[in-house]
Amino acid sequence: MTDNAASPVGPLVTGSEIARLAGVTRAAVSNWRRRYDDFPAPTGGAANSPLYALAEVQEWLDKQRKGQEVSPEVELWQAMRAAYGEQMVAGLAKVAAVLAGESEPGLPDDVATRVQGLARTEAPVDLVNGLTERFMDSARRAGSDQVTPERLVRAVCHFAPELSADATVFDPACGIGVLLLSVASEAGMRCRGQELDADSARFAQLRAELLGRSGVRIVAGDSLRADEWPDRKADLVVCDPPAGVTEWGREELLLDSRWELGTPSKAEGELAWLQHAYAHTEPGGHVLMVMPASVAYRKAGRRIRAELVRRGILRQVIALPPGTATSHALPVHLWCLQRPENTGSAEMNRTVRMVDLTDNSPDGSLEPSPDQVADVPLIELLDDAVDLTPGSHLRVRYRDYPDEYATLRKELEDQIRRLAALLPELAPGGGPGSLDGATTSVADLARAGLVAYDGPEPVSASEQLDTDYLQGFLRSSVNARRSTSASGTYRLDGRGSRIPRMGIDDQRRYGSAFRALSAFEEGMRKVDELSRQLAEVARDGLATGALAPGE
Repeated sequence: MTDNAASPVGPLVTGSEIARLAGVTRAAVSNWRRRYDDFPAPTGGAANSPLYALAEVQEWLDKQRKGQEVSPEVELWQAMRAAYGEQMVAGLAKVAAVLAGESEPGLPDDVATRVQGLARTEAPVDLVNGLTERFMDSARRAGSDQVTPERLVRAVCHFAPELSADATVFDPACGIGVLLLSVASEAGMRCRGQELDADSARFAQLRAELLGRSGVRIVAGDSLRADEWPDRKADLVVCDPPAGVTEWGREELLLDSRWELGTPSKAEGELAWLQHAYAHTEPGGHVLMVMPASVAYRKAGRRIRAELVRRGILRQVIALPPGTATSHALPVHLWCLQRPENTGSAEMNRTVRMVDLTDNSPDGSLEPSPDQVADVPLIELLDDAVDLTPGSHLRVRYRDYPDEYATLRKELEDQIRRLAALLPELAPGGGPGSLDGATTSVADLARAGLVAYDGPEPVSASEQLDTDYLQGFLRSSVNARRSTSASGTYRLDGRGSRIPRMGIDDQRRYGSAFRALSAFEEGMRKVDELSRQLAEVARDGLATGALAPGE
Protein backbone atom coordinates (compact mmCIF):
# COMPACT_ATOMS: atom_id res chain seq x y z
CA MET A 1 0.00 0.00 0.00
CA THR A 2 1.16 3.51 -0.73
CA ASP A 3 1.70 5.94 2.11
CA ASN A 4 -0.68 8.91 2.04
CA ALA A 5 -0.10 10.92 5.16
CA ALA A 6 -1.32 14.19 3.70
CA SER A 7 -4.99 14.90 3.13
CA PRO A 8 -5.92 14.21 -0.51
CA VAL A 9 -7.27 16.91 -2.79
CA GLY A 10 -10.57 16.10 -4.44
CA PRO A 11 -13.43 13.68 -3.83
CA LEU A 12 -13.26 10.29 -2.12
CA VAL A 13 -14.73 6.99 -3.33
CA THR A 14 -15.80 3.72 -1.72
CA GLY A 15 -14.78 0.24 -2.84
CA SER A 16 -18.17 -0.18 -4.53
CA GLU A 17 -17.69 3.02 -6.50
CA ILE A 18 -14.22 1.86 -7.59
CA ALA A 19 -15.85 -1.33 -8.86
CA ARG A 20 -18.33 0.70 -10.90
CA LEU A 21 -15.53 2.88 -12.30
CA ALA A 22 -13.54 -0.16 -13.39
CA GLY A 23 -16.51 -2.24 -14.54
CA VAL A 24 -15.73 -5.10 -12.13
CA THR A 25 -17.27 -6.61 -9.01
CA ARG A 26 -16.60 -5.45 -5.46
CA ALA A 27 -14.86 -8.78 -4.82
CA ALA A 28 -12.34 -7.95 -7.57
CA VAL A 29 -11.53 -4.63 -5.88
CA SER A 30 -10.99 -6.48 -2.58
CA ASN A 31 -8.59 -8.84 -4.35
CA TRP A 32 -6.67 -5.89 -5.83
CA ARG A 33 -6.26 -4.42 -2.34
CA ARG A 34 -4.71 -7.66 -1.09
CA ARG A 35 -2.61 -8.54 -4.15
CA TYR A 36 -1.13 -5.19 -5.19
CA ASP A 37 1.21 -3.35 -2.84
CA ASP A 38 0.82 -0.14 -4.83
CA PHE A 39 -2.97 -0.02 -4.57
CA PRO A 40 -3.89 3.36 -3.06
CA ALA A 41 -4.14 3.42 0.72
CA PRO A 42 -7.40 4.48 2.37
CA THR A 43 -7.55 8.18 3.16
CA GLY A 44 -10.74 8.23 5.21
CA GLY A 45 -13.77 6.28 6.33
CA ALA A 46 -13.86 3.38 8.79
CA ALA A 47 -11.91 0.12 8.85
CA ASN A 48 -14.77 -1.84 7.27
CA SER A 49 -15.83 0.94 4.88
CA PRO A 50 -12.65 2.77 3.78
CA LEU A 51 -12.60 5.75 1.42
CA TYR A 52 -9.99 6.38 -1.27
CA ALA A 53 -8.85 9.48 -3.15
CA LEU A 54 -10.55 9.40 -6.56
CA ALA A 55 -7.52 10.89 -8.35
CA GLU A 56 -5.20 8.20 -6.92
CA VAL A 57 -7.65 5.45 -7.84
CA GLN A 58 -8.00 6.71 -11.42
CA GLU A 59 -4.22 6.93 -11.76
CA TRP A 60 -3.81 3.38 -10.47
CA LEU A 61 -6.56 2.01 -12.71
CA ASP A 62 -5.04 3.68 -15.75
CA LYS A 63 -1.62 2.24 -14.89
CA GLN A 64 -3.10 -1.23 -14.53
CA ARG A 65 -5.19 -0.70 -17.68
CA LYS A 66 -8.30 -1.64 -15.74
CA GLY A 67 -9.87 1.81 -15.81
CA GLN A 68 -12.45 3.42 -18.02
CA GLU A 69 -13.56 6.97 -18.51
CA VAL A 70 -15.52 8.29 -15.54
CA SER A 71 -19.03 9.36 -16.55
CA PRO A 72 -20.14 12.98 -15.94
CA GLU A 73 -22.83 11.70 -13.53
CA VAL A 74 -20.19 9.92 -11.42
CA GLU A 75 -17.97 13.03 -11.47
CA LEU A 76 -20.93 15.13 -10.25
CA TRP A 77 -21.67 12.68 -7.44
CA GLN A 78 -18.02 12.62 -6.34
CA ALA A 79 -17.85 16.42 -6.43
CA MET A 80 -20.98 16.60 -4.26
CA ARG A 81 -19.55 14.07 -1.80
CA ALA A 82 -16.37 16.10 -1.52
CA ALA A 83 -18.36 19.30 -0.94
CA TYR A 84 -21.10 18.03 1.38
CA GLY A 85 -19.86 14.80 3.01
CA GLU A 86 -22.42 13.71 5.61
CA GLN A 87 -24.69 16.62 4.63
CA MET A 88 -25.45 15.14 1.22
CA VAL A 89 -29.19 15.80 1.51
CA ALA A 90 -28.46 19.54 1.68
CA GLY A 91 -26.43 19.18 -1.51
CA LEU A 92 -29.21 17.25 -3.22
CA ALA A 93 -31.69 19.97 -2.31
CA LYS A 94 -29.42 22.70 -3.73
CA VAL A 95 -28.86 20.79 -6.99
CA ALA A 96 -32.60 20.09 -7.31
CA ALA A 97 -33.28 23.82 -6.81
CA VAL A 98 -30.93 24.69 -9.68
CA LEU A 99 -32.56 22.06 -11.90
CA ALA A 100 -35.98 23.52 -11.01
CA GLY A 101 -34.79 26.94 -12.19
CA GLU A 102 -34.24 28.51 -8.78
CA SER A 103 -31.22 30.62 -7.87
CA GLU A 104 -28.84 28.82 -5.52
CA PRO A 105 -25.86 31.08 -4.77
CA GLY A 106 -24.39 28.73 -2.13
CA LEU A 107 -23.70 25.91 -4.61
CA PRO A 108 -19.92 25.23 -4.95
CA ASP A 109 -18.51 26.25 -8.34
CA ASP A 110 -17.30 22.72 -9.16
CA VAL A 111 -20.76 21.26 -8.50
CA ALA A 112 -22.59 24.09 -10.27
CA THR A 113 -20.44 23.73 -13.40
CA ARG A 114 -21.07 19.98 -13.60
CA VAL A 115 -24.82 20.41 -13.04
CA GLN A 116 -25.05 23.01 -15.79
CA GLY A 117 -23.11 20.77 -18.18
CA LEU A 118 -25.30 17.74 -17.48
CA ALA A 119 -28.50 19.80 -17.74
CA ARG A 120 -27.63 20.52 -21.38
CA THR A 121 -27.70 16.81 -22.26
CA GLU A 122 -30.09 15.24 -19.72
CA ALA A 123 -33.62 16.01 -18.63
CA PRO A 124 -33.68 17.50 -15.10
CA VAL A 125 -36.06 14.78 -13.90
CA ASP A 126 -33.69 12.03 -15.09
CA LEU A 127 -30.75 13.71 -13.40
CA VAL A 128 -32.52 14.19 -10.06
CA ASN A 129 -33.82 10.60 -10.15
CA GLY A 130 -30.30 9.33 -10.81
CA LEU A 131 -28.93 11.31 -7.86
CA THR A 132 -31.75 10.00 -5.68
CA GLU A 133 -30.88 6.41 -6.60
CA ARG A 134 -27.22 7.00 -5.81
CA PHE A 135 -28.13 8.52 -2.44
CA MET A 136 -30.41 5.60 -1.59
CA ASP A 137 -27.70 3.13 -2.58
CA SER A 138 -25.08 4.86 -0.44
CA ALA A 139 -27.51 5.05 2.50
CA ARG A 140 -28.27 1.33 2.15
CA ARG A 141 -24.59 0.38 2.09
CA ALA A 142 -23.83 2.59 5.07
CA GLY A 143 -26.73 1.11 7.07
CA SER A 144 -28.31 4.55 7.33
CA ASP A 145 -31.99 5.07 8.19
CA GLN A 146 -32.17 8.42 6.36
CA VAL A 147 -34.36 6.89 3.65
CA THR A 148 -36.88 4.07 3.60
CA PRO A 149 -35.13 1.07 1.97
CA GLU A 150 -36.29 -0.02 -1.47
CA ARG A 151 -37.48 -3.39 -0.13
CA LEU A 152 -39.67 -1.70 2.48
CA VAL A 153 -41.11 0.61 -0.17
CA ARG A 154 -41.94 -2.41 -2.31
CA ALA A 155 -43.66 -4.15 0.63
CA VAL A 156 -45.77 -1.10 1.54
CA CYS A 157 -46.81 -0.62 -2.10
CA HIS A 158 -47.73 -4.31 -2.33
CA PHE A 159 -50.01 -4.29 0.70
CA ALA A 160 -51.46 -0.82 0.15
CA PRO A 161 -55.21 -0.75 -0.67
CA GLU A 162 -56.44 0.31 -4.08
CA LEU A 163 -56.93 4.06 -4.22
CA SER A 164 -58.93 6.32 -6.48
CA ALA A 165 -57.01 8.53 -8.91
CA ASP A 166 -57.79 11.61 -6.80
CA ALA A 167 -57.12 10.06 -3.37
CA THR A 168 -55.21 11.87 -0.62
CA VAL A 169 -52.09 10.16 0.74
CA PHE A 170 -50.22 11.47 3.80
CA ASP A 171 -46.81 10.66 5.28
CA PRO A 172 -46.00 12.43 8.57
CA ALA A 173 -42.31 11.38 8.55
CA CYS A 174 -41.65 11.39 4.82
CA GLY A 175 -37.86 11.86 4.67
CA ILE A 176 -36.94 12.62 1.05
CA GLY A 177 -40.41 11.47 -0.07
CA VAL A 178 -39.52 8.08 -1.57
CA LEU A 179 -42.26 6.11 0.22
CA LEU A 180 -44.93 8.80 -0.22
CA LEU A 181 -44.34 9.30 -3.95
CA SER A 182 -44.05 5.56 -4.59
CA VAL A 183 -47.35 4.65 -2.93
CA ALA A 184 -49.17 7.65 -4.43
CA SER A 185 -47.93 6.96 -7.95
CA GLU A 186 -50.87 8.47 -9.85
CA ALA A 187 -50.20 12.01 -11.03
CA GLY A 188 -53.61 13.25 -9.87
CA MET A 189 -53.29 12.05 -6.28
CA ARG A 190 -52.97 14.64 -3.54
CA CYS A 191 -49.85 14.03 -1.44
CA ARG A 192 -49.14 15.68 1.87
CA GLY A 193 -46.00 15.16 3.90
CA GLN A 194 -44.05 16.50 6.84
CA GLU A 195 -40.40 15.91 7.70
CA LEU A 196 -38.32 17.05 10.66
CA ASP A 197 -35.16 17.59 8.57
CA ALA A 198 -35.62 20.78 6.54
CA ASP A 199 -33.16 19.76 3.79
CA SER A 200 -34.94 16.44 3.27
CA ALA A 201 -38.33 18.17 3.13
CA ARG A 202 -37.04 20.72 0.62
CA PHE A 203 -35.48 18.06 -1.61
CA ALA A 204 -38.68 15.96 -1.51
CA GLN A 205 -40.78 18.96 -2.58
CA LEU A 206 -38.38 19.98 -5.37
CA ARG A 207 -38.13 16.44 -6.69
CA ALA A 208 -41.92 16.18 -6.77
CA GLU A 209 -42.07 19.40 -8.78
CA LEU A 210 -39.45 18.12 -11.23
CA LEU A 211 -41.54 14.95 -11.58
CA GLY A 212 -44.52 17.09 -12.54
CA ARG A 213 -46.46 16.21 -9.38
CA SER A 214 -48.43 19.42 -8.84
CA GLY A 215 -50.56 17.88 -6.07
CA VAL A 216 -47.64 17.36 -3.69
CA ARG A 217 -47.09 19.57 -0.63
CA ILE A 218 -44.30 18.73 1.80
CA VAL A 219 -43.38 20.91 4.77
CA ALA A 220 -40.64 20.88 7.38
CA GLY A 221 -41.37 20.41 11.06
CA ASP A 222 -41.87 18.00 13.95
CA SER A 223 -45.11 16.16 13.21
CA LEU A 224 -45.78 15.10 16.80
CA ARG A 225 -44.97 18.39 18.51
CA ALA A 226 -46.03 20.81 15.73
CA ASP A 227 -48.43 19.18 13.28
CA GLU A 228 -48.52 21.33 10.13
CA TRP A 229 -51.59 19.46 8.81
CA PRO A 230 -53.89 19.30 11.90
CA ASP A 231 -57.12 19.25 9.89
CA ARG A 232 -55.94 17.05 7.01
CA LYS A 233 -57.75 13.73 6.65
CA ALA A 234 -56.38 11.20 4.18
CA ASP A 235 -57.59 8.09 2.41
CA LEU A 236 -54.25 6.46 3.17
CA VAL A 237 -51.51 7.32 5.68
CA VAL A 238 -48.14 5.62 5.20
CA CYS A 239 -45.23 6.00 7.58
CA ASP A 240 -41.80 4.55 8.34
CA PRO A 241 -41.37 6.36 11.67
CA PRO A 242 -38.10 6.86 13.55
CA ALA A 243 -37.59 3.75 15.70
CA GLY A 244 -36.37 3.64 19.28
CA VAL A 245 -36.73 7.39 19.92
CA THR A 246 -37.71 8.11 23.52
CA GLU A 247 -37.59 11.94 23.35
CA TRP A 248 -40.67 12.29 21.17
CA GLY A 249 -42.44 14.86 23.37
CA ARG A 250 -44.58 12.78 25.73
CA GLU A 251 -44.43 15.27 28.61
CA GLU A 252 -45.60 18.10 26.35
CA LEU A 253 -48.38 16.02 24.78
CA LEU A 254 -49.91 14.15 27.72
CA LEU A 255 -53.42 15.60 27.11
CA ASP A 256 -53.26 15.51 23.32
CA SER A 257 -56.53 14.47 21.66
CA ARG A 258 -54.70 12.11 19.28
CA TRP A 259 -54.20 9.52 22.05
CA GLU A 260 -57.71 8.09 21.75
CA LEU A 261 -56.36 4.56 22.22
CA GLY A 262 -54.25 5.43 25.26
CA THR A 263 -51.29 7.66 26.09
CA PRO A 264 -48.07 6.02 24.82
CA SER A 265 -45.25 5.50 27.29
CA LYS A 266 -41.93 7.23 26.74
CA ALA A 267 -40.47 4.00 25.35
CA GLU A 268 -43.36 3.50 22.89
CA GLY A 269 -42.77 6.36 20.47
CA GLU A 270 -43.83 4.13 17.59
CA LEU A 271 -47.35 3.89 19.09
CA ALA A 272 -47.46 7.69 19.27
CA TRP A 273 -46.70 7.84 15.53
CA LEU A 274 -49.33 5.14 14.92
CA GLN A 275 -52.05 7.16 16.66
CA HIS A 276 -50.91 10.35 14.95
CA ALA A 277 -51.30 8.60 11.59
CA TYR A 278 -54.71 7.18 12.58
CA ALA A 279 -55.90 10.66 13.63
CA HIS A 280 -55.33 11.78 10.04
CA THR A 281 -57.60 9.17 8.39
CA GLU A 282 -61.02 9.66 6.87
CA PRO A 283 -63.81 7.24 7.91
CA GLY A 284 -62.90 4.12 5.96
CA GLY A 285 -59.33 5.41 5.53
CA HIS A 286 -56.28 3.19 5.96
CA VAL A 287 -52.93 3.34 7.76
CA LEU A 288 -49.86 1.33 6.72
CA MET A 289 -47.20 1.67 9.40
CA VAL A 290 -43.71 0.11 9.42
CA MET A 291 -43.07 -1.12 12.97
CA PRO A 292 -40.18 -2.85 14.77
CA ALA A 293 -41.25 -6.41 15.59
CA SER A 294 -40.84 -5.76 19.32
CA VAL A 295 -43.79 -3.31 19.33
CA ALA A 296 -46.06 -6.33 18.80
CA TYR A 297 -45.35 -7.78 22.24
CA ARG A 298 -43.68 -5.20 24.52
CA LYS A 299 -45.47 -4.95 27.86
CA ALA A 300 -45.63 -1.14 27.86
CA GLY A 301 -47.81 -1.04 24.75
CA ARG A 302 -50.27 -3.78 25.77
CA ARG A 303 -53.17 -1.44 26.54
CA ILE A 304 -52.95 0.40 23.21
CA ARG A 305 -52.66 -2.89 21.29
CA ALA A 306 -55.73 -4.17 23.12
CA GLU A 307 -57.74 -1.08 22.09
CA LEU A 308 -56.67 -1.48 18.46
CA VAL A 309 -57.95 -5.05 18.53
CA ARG A 310 -61.07 -4.46 20.65
CA ARG A 311 -62.34 -1.64 18.42
CA GLY A 312 -61.72 -3.56 15.21
CA ILE A 313 -59.22 -0.97 13.95
CA LEU A 314 -56.29 -3.35 13.40
CA ARG A 315 -56.95 -5.34 10.20
CA GLN A 316 -53.64 -7.01 9.39
CA VAL A 317 -50.11 -7.55 10.73
CA ILE A 318 -47.44 -8.71 8.27
CA ALA A 319 -44.07 -10.01 9.48
CA LEU A 320 -41.78 -9.08 6.58
CA PRO A 321 -38.85 -11.22 5.36
CA PRO A 322 -35.51 -10.80 7.16
CA GLY A 323 -33.34 -8.23 5.41
CA THR A 324 -36.27 -6.07 4.30
CA ALA A 325 -35.03 -3.21 6.48
CA THR A 326 -31.46 -3.00 5.17
CA SER A 327 -30.38 -0.29 7.60
CA HIS A 328 -30.37 -2.82 10.45
CA ALA A 329 -30.77 -6.53 11.08
CA LEU A 330 -33.90 -6.23 13.23
CA PRO A 331 -37.13 -7.80 11.95
CA VAL A 332 -39.93 -5.44 10.94
CA HIS A 333 -43.71 -5.70 10.70
CA LEU A 334 -46.26 -3.85 8.65
CA TRP A 335 -49.38 -2.88 10.63
CA CYS A 336 -52.50 -2.21 8.58
CA LEU A 337 -55.27 -0.18 10.24
CA GLN A 338 -58.63 1.05 8.98
CA ARG A 339 -60.91 3.63 10.54
CA PRO A 340 -64.44 2.20 10.78
CA GLU A 341 -67.04 3.81 8.50
CA ASN A 342 -69.30 4.17 11.56
CA THR A 343 -69.15 3.29 15.23
CA GLY A 344 -71.85 0.63 15.09
CA SER A 345 -70.67 -2.72 16.42
CA ALA A 346 -72.74 -4.77 13.96
CA GLU A 347 -70.25 -4.25 11.13
CA MET A 348 -67.11 -4.32 13.26
CA ASN A 349 -64.27 -6.46 12.03
CA ARG A 350 -64.15 -9.72 14.04
CA THR A 351 -60.69 -11.03 13.08
CA VAL A 352 -57.15 -9.80 12.50
CA ARG A 353 -55.28 -11.28 9.56
CA MET A 354 -51.81 -12.50 10.56
CA VAL A 355 -49.26 -12.95 7.76
CA ASP A 356 -45.83 -14.45 8.43
CA LEU A 357 -43.33 -13.98 5.57
CA THR A 358 -40.22 -14.52 7.69
CA ASP A 359 -39.25 -17.67 5.74
CA ASN A 360 -39.32 -15.78 2.43
CA SER A 361 -36.50 -14.03 0.60
CA PRO A 362 -36.60 -10.20 0.95
CA ASP A 363 -36.44 -9.98 -2.86
CA GLY A 364 -38.94 -12.78 -3.49
CA SER A 365 -42.70 -12.85 -3.73
CA LEU A 366 -44.72 -11.02 -1.11
CA GLU A 367 -47.81 -13.13 -1.77
CA PRO A 368 -48.23 -15.43 1.25
CA SER A 369 -48.92 -19.14 0.88
CA PRO A 370 -51.98 -20.57 2.69
CA ASP A 371 -49.89 -21.77 5.65
CA GLN A 372 -48.48 -18.24 6.10
CA VAL A 373 -51.89 -16.66 6.75
CA ALA A 374 -54.36 -16.95 9.61
CA ASP A 375 -57.49 -14.92 10.41
CA VAL A 376 -57.30 -14.82 14.19
CA PRO A 377 -60.49 -14.05 16.15
CA LEU A 378 -60.23 -10.94 18.31
CA ILE A 379 -60.98 -12.89 21.47
CA GLU A 380 -57.83 -14.99 20.96
CA LEU A 381 -55.69 -11.86 20.84
CA LEU A 382 -57.19 -10.19 23.91
CA ASP A 383 -55.25 -12.14 26.55
CA ASP A 384 -52.83 -10.80 29.15
CA ALA A 385 -50.03 -10.25 26.60
CA VAL A 386 -51.98 -9.09 23.50
CA ASP A 387 -49.12 -10.46 21.40
CA LEU A 388 -49.55 -9.39 17.78
CA THR A 389 -46.56 -11.33 16.42
CA PRO A 390 -47.87 -13.28 13.38
CA GLY A 391 -45.58 -16.27 13.91
CA SER A 392 -46.90 -16.95 17.40
CA HIS A 393 -50.43 -17.39 16.00
CA LEU A 394 -49.49 -19.34 12.87
CA ARG A 395 -47.15 -21.98 14.24
CA VAL A 396 -49.75 -23.71 16.40
CA ARG A 397 -52.39 -23.68 13.66
CA TYR A 398 -50.36 -25.21 10.86
CA ARG A 399 -47.71 -27.43 12.45
CA ASP A 400 -48.15 -31.16 11.91
CA TYR A 401 -46.62 -32.18 15.23
CA PRO A 402 -46.83 -36.00 14.82
CA ASP A 403 -45.16 -35.93 11.40
CA GLU A 404 -42.59 -33.33 12.45
CA TYR A 405 -41.71 -35.29 15.58
CA ALA A 406 -41.33 -38.57 13.67
CA THR A 407 -39.21 -36.97 10.95
CA LEU A 408 -36.87 -35.21 13.38
CA ARG A 409 -36.51 -38.33 15.52
CA LYS A 410 -35.54 -40.49 12.53
CA GLU A 411 -33.10 -37.83 11.29
CA LEU A 412 -31.48 -37.65 14.74
CA GLU A 413 -31.16 -41.44 14.97
CA ASP A 414 -29.58 -41.61 11.49
CA GLN A 415 -27.16 -38.80 12.32
CA ILE A 416 -26.04 -40.48 15.58
CA ARG A 417 -25.39 -43.76 13.71
CA ARG A 418 -23.24 -41.91 11.15
CA LEU A 419 -21.16 -40.14 13.79
CA ALA A 420 -19.21 -43.21 14.94
CA ALA A 421 -18.25 -44.01 11.35
CA LEU A 422 -16.88 -40.50 10.87
CA LEU A 423 -14.20 -40.81 13.57
CA PRO A 424 -10.78 -41.66 12.05
CA GLU A 425 -8.73 -44.66 13.17
CA LEU A 426 -5.83 -43.20 15.19
CA ALA A 427 -2.79 -45.15 16.47
CA PRO A 428 -0.27 -44.12 19.16
CA GLY A 429 2.25 -41.56 17.86
CA GLY A 430 5.73 -40.57 18.90
CA GLY A 431 4.47 -38.76 21.99
CA PRO A 432 3.76 -35.09 22.80
CA GLY A 433 6.34 -32.80 21.21
CA SER A 434 7.58 -35.38 18.71
CA LEU A 435 6.54 -33.14 15.76
CA ASP A 436 8.02 -29.92 17.22
CA GLY A 437 11.48 -30.39 15.76
CA ALA A 438 11.33 -29.52 12.06
CA THR A 439 8.60 -26.91 11.56
CA THR A 440 7.99 -23.98 9.25
CA SER A 441 5.86 -20.85 9.62
CA VAL A 442 2.85 -19.94 7.54
CA ALA A 443 4.57 -16.65 6.73
CA ASP A 444 7.49 -18.57 5.16
CA LEU A 445 5.06 -20.75 3.17
CA ALA A 446 3.26 -17.64 1.93
CA ARG A 447 6.51 -15.99 0.85
CA ALA A 448 7.45 -19.17 -1.03
CA GLY A 449 4.12 -19.06 -2.86
CA LEU A 450 2.86 -22.31 -1.31
CA VAL A 451 -0.11 -20.70 0.50
CA ALA A 452 -2.96 -18.61 -0.94
CA TYR A 453 -5.83 -16.82 0.77
CA ASP A 454 -9.12 -17.65 -0.94
CA GLY A 455 -11.65 -16.45 1.60
CA PRO A 456 -11.14 -16.50 5.38
CA GLU A 457 -8.98 -19.67 5.45
CA PRO A 458 -5.55 -20.22 3.86
CA VAL A 459 -5.34 -22.94 1.22
CA SER A 460 -2.53 -24.75 -0.55
CA ALA A 461 -1.27 -23.15 -3.77
CA SER A 462 1.16 -25.96 -4.58
CA GLU A 463 1.23 -29.73 -5.02
CA GLN A 464 3.88 -29.75 -2.29
CA LEU A 465 1.31 -28.85 0.38
CA ASP A 466 -1.99 -30.53 1.37
CA THR A 467 -4.77 -28.08 2.31
CA ASP A 468 -6.41 -30.32 4.96
CA TYR A 469 -3.00 -30.94 6.53
CA LEU A 470 -2.32 -27.18 6.63
CA GLN A 471 -5.70 -26.20 8.09
CA GLY A 472 -5.74 -29.10 10.56
CA PHE A 473 -2.47 -28.05 12.20
CA LEU A 474 -3.53 -24.38 12.13
CA ARG A 475 -6.57 -25.31 14.25
CA SER A 476 -4.48 -27.03 16.90
CA SER A 477 -4.52 -25.47 20.38
CA VAL A 478 -0.85 -24.41 20.11
CA ASN A 479 -1.43 -22.49 16.88
CA ALA A 480 -4.78 -21.16 18.14
CA ARG A 481 -2.87 -19.46 20.96
CA ARG A 482 -0.37 -18.04 18.48
CA SER A 483 -3.22 -16.72 16.29
CA THR A 484 -5.17 -15.10 19.13
CA SER A 485 -4.53 -11.42 19.83
CA ALA A 486 -4.41 -9.80 23.24
CA SER A 487 -8.01 -8.69 22.70
CA GLY A 488 -9.11 -12.29 22.21
CA THR A 489 -9.60 -12.10 18.43
CA TYR A 490 -8.76 -15.37 16.66
CA ARG A 491 -7.49 -15.40 13.08
CA LEU A 492 -7.07 -18.76 11.33
CA ASP A 493 -4.52 -17.29 8.89
CA GLY A 494 -2.12 -16.20 11.69
CA ARG A 495 1.25 -15.69 10.04
CA GLY A 496 3.03 -16.78 13.23
CA SER A 497 1.51 -20.27 13.17
CA ARG A 498 3.87 -23.18 12.50
CA ILE A 499 3.32 -26.60 10.94
CA PRO A 500 5.59 -29.68 10.83
CA ARG A 501 7.66 -30.43 7.75
CA MET A 502 6.57 -33.69 6.11
CA GLY A 503 6.54 -35.29 2.71
CA ILE A 504 3.35 -35.01 0.69
CA ASP A 505 2.30 -38.63 1.35
CA ASP A 506 2.51 -38.14 5.13
CA GLN A 507 0.75 -34.80 4.77
CA ARG A 508 -2.15 -36.53 3.02
CA ARG A 509 -2.45 -39.15 5.78
CA TYR A 510 -2.67 -36.41 8.41
CA GLY A 511 -4.95 -34.36 6.15
CA SER A 512 -7.37 -37.29 5.80
CA ALA A 513 -7.56 -37.63 9.59
CA PHE A 514 -8.08 -33.87 10.06
CA ARG A 515 -10.80 -33.89 7.36
CA ALA A 516 -12.61 -36.74 9.13
CA LEU A 517 -12.47 -34.84 12.44
CA SER A 518 -13.95 -31.75 10.79
CA ALA A 519 -16.79 -33.88 9.42
CA PHE A 520 -17.32 -35.36 12.91
CA GLU A 521 -17.49 -31.88 14.45
CA GLU A 522 -20.00 -30.78 11.83
CA GLY A 523 -22.06 -33.89 12.56
CA MET A 524 -22.03 -33.08 16.28
CA ARG A 525 -23.28 -29.58 15.57
CA LYS A 526 -26.08 -31.08 13.51
CA VAL A 527 -26.97 -33.48 16.34
CA ASP A 528 -27.05 -30.59 18.79
CA GLU A 529 -29.41 -28.57 16.57
CA LEU A 530 -31.65 -31.59 15.85
CA SER A 531 -31.83 -32.36 19.58
CA ARG A 532 -32.94 -28.82 20.33
CA GLN A 533 -35.58 -28.88 17.57
CA LEU A 534 -36.85 -32.32 18.60
CA ALA A 535 -37.24 -31.35 22.26
CA GLU A 536 -39.09 -28.16 21.28
CA VAL A 537 -41.51 -30.00 18.98
CA ALA A 538 -42.14 -32.71 21.57
CA ARG A 539 -42.75 -30.21 24.37
CA ASP A 540 -45.06 -27.98 22.30
CA GLY A 541 -46.88 -30.99 20.85
CA LEU A 542 -47.58 -32.39 24.32
CA ALA A 543 -48.65 -28.98 25.63
CA THR A 544 -51.12 -28.36 22.78
CA GLY A 545 -52.57 -31.89 22.74
CA ALA A 546 -51.20 -32.65 19.26
CA LEU A 547 -48.98 -35.36 20.84
CA ALA A 548 -49.67 -37.72 23.74
CA PRO A 549 -47.45 -40.03 25.81
CA GLY A 550 -47.25 -43.64 24.59
CA GLU A 551 -48.83 -46.51 26.46
